[in-house]
Order: sequence, then structure tokens, then C-alpha cells
Amino acid sequence: MNAILPEWSLNDLYDQATDIVLQDQMSVALKEATELANTHQGKLATCDGKTLHHILVTYQSLSERTSRLTSYADLSFAADLTKPETSKLAQDTREAEHAIHAKLIFIEHELAQMADEDLTRIMAEPVMQRWAPWLRLVRAFRDHQLSLELETMLIDRQSSGRGAWIRLFDEMAAGLSFPIDDRHVTEAEIMDMMSDPDPEIRRKAGLARSEVLAANSRSMGLILNTIAKDKQVDDKWRHFSRPVSSRNLANDVEDSVVDQLADSVTAAMPDLSHRYYALKARWMGEDKLNWWDRNAPVPGDDDRMFSWDDAKAIILDAFGQFDPMFAQMAGWFFERNWIDAPTRSGKASGAFSHPTVPSVHPYILVNFHGKVRDVMTLAHELGHGIHQLLAADQGHLMAGTPLTLAETASVFGEMLVFNRLMEQTADSTQRRALLAGKIEDMLNTVVRQIGFHNFETRVHDMRQSAELTVEQINDIWMQTQAEALGPAIHIDDSYRPLWGFIPHFIHVPFYVYAYAFGDGLVGALWQKYQSAESAAERADFVAAYQDLLRAGGTKRHDAALAPFGLDASEPKFWSLGLEMISGMIDQLESELSEASLNEDK
Repeated sequence: MNAILPEWSLNDLYDQATDIVLQDQMSVALKEATELANTHQGKLATCDGKTLHHILVTYQSLSERTSRLTSYADLSFAADLTKPETSKLAQDTREAEHAIHAKLIFIEHELAQMADEDLTRIMAEPVMQRWAPWLRLVRAFRDHQLSLELETMLIDRQSSGRGAWIRLFDEMAAGLSFPIDDRHVTEAEIMDMMSDPDPEIRRKAGLARSEVLAANSRSMGLILNTIAKDKQVDDKWRHFSRPVSSRNLANDVEDSVVDQLADSVTAAMPDLSHRYYALKARWMGEDKLNWWDRNAPVPGDDDRMFSWDDAKAIILDAFGQFDPMFAQMAGWFFERNWIDAPTRSGKASGAFSHPTVPSVHPYILVNFHGKVRDVMTLAHELGHGIHQLLAADQGHLMAGTPLTLAETASVFGEMLVFNRLMEQTADSTQRRALLAGKIEDMLNTVVRQIGFHNFETRVHDMRQSAELTVEQINDIWMQTQAEALGPAIHIDDSYRPLWGFIPHFIHVPFYVYAYAFGDGLVGALWQKYQSAESAAERADFVAAYQDLLRAGGTKRHDAALAPFGLDASEPKFWSLGLEMISGMIDQLESELSEASLNEDK
């Protein structure tokens, strides 16, 4: 059914057959960056508005050009992590980009340190107003900058420092294979097996995963310790009071808002994950579920298999009912070779939508098996892609959305497709299975990610005083995940090394709370959308939602949510999304109880 799945063409980023050699393009960009620095470094505070505008246009153009080529190299690597040539290309291109960035770092450094009166004078010229949102973000780091010389040195050594450890992790992860009976399978395959209907396959998959990660845990522990120590040193020099604070500043959100999110979700875990997994265990005729059965199909599971064309039709239909423009933009990904869908050895596991640069378009990677979850994952990534396309008009420096808002369109897209699937499913057993699947997805997005966030917080806090042993890391993992999953999930020693499979801990420390932030935000938005009583009110919501996505990185969360009457700094904001999940569990409990009564009659 899925014998022929689309593979992306990266020629829009770089065409080996016709374009100038990639490294030659990087060399030209480095020369232009050097000329820009030689001409303007140390002089920005004396510029007039028109001159600074011209400098920023040039800076943005250079940054976008190098990011386009780096995106090509990174996506080539993601398509096959095992090829030495793609690994080398990604590393060489990244090093070239770092060299260019080192030449240009003076721009953001001088703008951050510029006296208020000089900036006020420059911003008085109308041509500079377009840069105001970006300048606000740049100047937010004013108190956390090092000297220009030190900032340049840190960029120069990025590839041999933290970046090298990330590369090591990625190549180790890509090289892992998992023994199942008389064969070895990839991580994407092992993840698919974890939701297989056969409990023996799930058990074997879980234990194989544990065995391989345990065998590599010493190396993974060294990498995690090094990343945490590197962050600790950076935070000390930049005067961040807590490990999470630098990520929050980059996300354009206050520490207090993130704390409120984490505290709200942690407090709600008994009513959400604990209650649901206890319900699922009873549903499956068990007192408890083994950890490898957490994503097991429920009785009467919706085991329908969807072809690629089926998935496309469902998603475009769901998106089109919300807004025809969304369906049109999603259609571009299917029609123009912007998606890589097959599973294959060496390909990056999981899924993502890479925004690349505004002058090109995003690319989506999924590992499509044809299950309901795969349809939802594709909808999620297409939501990202639409968001990235809409924000492109902000330009390269302002199109990037802070992580607090980055999951908005993706999670909203999932909700649209879930609702459409529920409308198209008449069988009550399948509908309950769909509802259970959506609850599990939301628990994975909210509760599990805050469980991961709590793990990171404790690891980084303890790393302040000494390196952690693998056993200490394992202990923190077990404590935080038992807290998140609850007593109905049995986690034994085989669960201890599973922190090693989560790349966000290495790639971007404290990234994971953004998923919960996005889901909570969408929960609040969804209830606003559902409460619209007329076509006009729905049209107003869609227009405001489009504006939110188009804003890219120009608005922080408070300004972005104000048109909807929402405020993430208020505790009740998070209760909206959490209550929606709780209500869905209530609905499932009620339907299961009613079904049981009907069976007894």
C-alpha cells in the first residue's frame, strides 16, 4: 500500500548539477562578510537610520544565503546519517557558516550595547521601524553579553566544542541497531514495534531498546554531562541565575510563566496521566501496564491502514474546512517534492519540518507507516510548514518563531485532523480508540514533556556541583518519569537507560517544555474557536489566527495571544488546556462504562 512514498528534492536549496560549488559560495559569503566588518565595525552607534538599514539588509541577506546552504547540508545528512560524505558536508558547511557568523557578530553586539539615546535617534527614521521587533530581541541579551572578542572566540570554537559533542551524539544514535530475534532493526522500526498489537513484539522491542541504550549509556552520560557543564560555564559568564533562564530568554518568555506551566502540569499529573493509564490498564484487563505497553493499541483499536493518498485527502479536507488557504499551502508540500516520507536505514528517526530560509520553503521529514498516528504526525508537521511559510514575509531575521509559539500551528493542525477523523468514523469502538489515541498524544505532548523538563532541571541543577554518574542520571530519570506516568505504569530497571534516546537533551537543553506550552496554548485557542457561535465569529478567529502565524518572531506570547483574550501569565490560562484533556478522559471513561453496561445486558 505504501510501496511508493515521496522523497524530497533538495534542488531548491542547492542543485549540484547547475549551482556554483557550495564551498565556493561560502567562500564568497565570507569575503563579503569580512568587507562589511572592515567597513562598519565599531561605527554603528554613529550611523544614521538609512545607513544602518542598509547594513541590516546586507546582514540579513548574507545570513540567509549561508543558512540556505547549511540547510541543504543538514537535510542531506538527515536523509542518510550513515554516509561519511553527508556527515562531512554538514560539518564543513557548518564550520564555514560559523566563520561567517564570527565576522558578523559585531552587528548584534554593537546594537545590544548601543546607548539608548543613539538608538532612539536612529529609530526616529521611518526606514528603521521594520527592524524594531528584532532589535528588541537583540537588546534583551544586553546584560548577558560577553566582550566582542570572547563572543567571536566562542563562535570560532563552536564546531570543536559543544557542536562536536552534538555531532558525536547524532552519529552514535544513527549507528544504533536493535536486535530482534535473528535480525537488527532501526530506531524508527523499533518505535513502530512499540505500538504493535502483539504484546510479545512490544516486549521484545522494549527490552531490545533498553539493552542497546544501556550498552551505550556510559558514552551518552559523558555527552550529557559535557553539554550540561558547557551550559553551566556559559550561564556563569553570562550571569544567568538558573539553567533554564537562557532558554527562556531566547524563547522570549519570563521564567515565571515557564514555572507556572511546569507547576500546573506536574500538579495535574494524577488527574491526567495517572488516571488515564489506570483506565487503560483496566481496559486491557491488567492491574498495571509494563512500560513497553504504554503505547499499546487499546482493545478494538483503530487498526485501519492509510495509504499516502488517504492521508493526503484527510488532511487537506480537515485543513480546508478550517481555512481553504491552509489546504492550498499544505497541498504545495505534497505536489512539489517538499516531503520525505519512506522509512529506510540511516534516515533520521521521528519527524520534523525544517524552515530552511524564507526565500525557499520548508522541508518535511516523516517516517510513514500508514497508521493513524502517522496521519496525525504528518498533520503536525504540515502545521509547522504552513506556519513557516506564513512567517516568511517577516524576513530571515524575524521569521523564526520563539519556541513558546512554535508548536501552535502543528498542534492545532493535529486537532483539526482528529476532529475530522472522528466525524468520519461511525463505529463506536473505533471512535473510542481514536479518542484514546488523541488523549495519549496529548499526554505525550504535555505530561511526558514536562516530565522530561523536570528531568533536565534536576540533572542541570545537580551538575552545578559535580559530574553525574550514569547511575545518578538513571535515578533522576526513574524519579521524574514515575512522577509523570503514575503507579499504573510498571517501570523496572530495564527502563533506567531510556533517557539516552531523547535528542533534545543534547541538541537544545530545555527545549522540551515548548511542546507542553504549545499544547496548552492550542487547548485555550481551540476552546475559543469551538465557542464561536456564528460564521462571522469563526471568520474573525481564522483571521486572527493567520495574523498570529504571520507574525513569526515579531511578537512575544502576550502580544500574540491578546487578540484572543488570553494571557499565559495567568494560572487559569494553563487550566484551560489541562481541563480539556481531563474532559476527554472523562468522556472516554463514560463511554467505556456505558459500553460495559450494554455488554452485560
